[in-house]
Amino acid sequence: MGKSIGLALILFLSSPLCFLLSMAQAPIPAHYDGFAYGGASPWERSVLVEAFLDPMCSDSRDSWSPLMQTLEHYSPHMSLIVHPFPLPYHENAFVACRALHIANMLNASTTFPLLEFFFEHQERWSNKATQGTSKASIIDDITNLGSIIIGNSSISAFKSGFADSRTDSAARVSFRYGCSRGVAGAPYFFVNGFVVPGGGSPVNYSQWRKIIDPLLSDASENQGSSILYFE
Repeated sequence: MGKSIGLALILFLSSPLCFLLSMAQAPIPAHYDGFAYGGASPWERSVLVEAFLDPMCSDSRDSWSPLMQTLEHYSPHMSLIVHPFPLPYHENAFVACRALHIANMLNASTTFPLLEFFFEHQERWSNKATQGTSKASIIDDITNLGSIIIGNSSISAFKSGFADSRTDSAARVSFRYGCSRGVAGAPYFFVNGFVVPGGGSPVNYSQWRKIIDPLLSDASENQGSSILYFE
């Protein structure tokens, strides 16, 4: 019964209702959540994909390569925003998501390389591997290894970022925003604002082609917006 109560609590804390209740006291963020891939304005492209990813989630990791392959195929007619979404049962996910926000503040060009670095080294910060390890030690480890990506000259600023309340707030906003969109797992994808079915599971390249090809075809024929339907 204790497990059932714990699961119910996690589901509630991850629910849109919980988000709406928390927003009663939470300020509106100064800018839209997420990291735009390539730094281009995502609103200028034909198709916008939003990905809610947990850097410590194996399914998020497995979804990344086909997503990058898809983006390369459709560029410049597709854009991508990644929203960090730390799942509560990955104990170091929030720290990793916070690290992404720190990297983005220090040098936006390092944000996605750091995400890929987390995907590559997930096992190092898994629940099992860090059992009994203090959060301070985990932050030190992430900082020291993350400096490979952000540059050794930034290691002090990177570590200081974990003491900056703004990065804690940014990571919390990312999670709350995901809850407001009904995100209940990772990876979760939206295309032009509509959820892609099968949330919580990777989408392969052929599936992406089946989703996006008709949208670009309709846009080319009609020179306007099209409605997205899923079978």
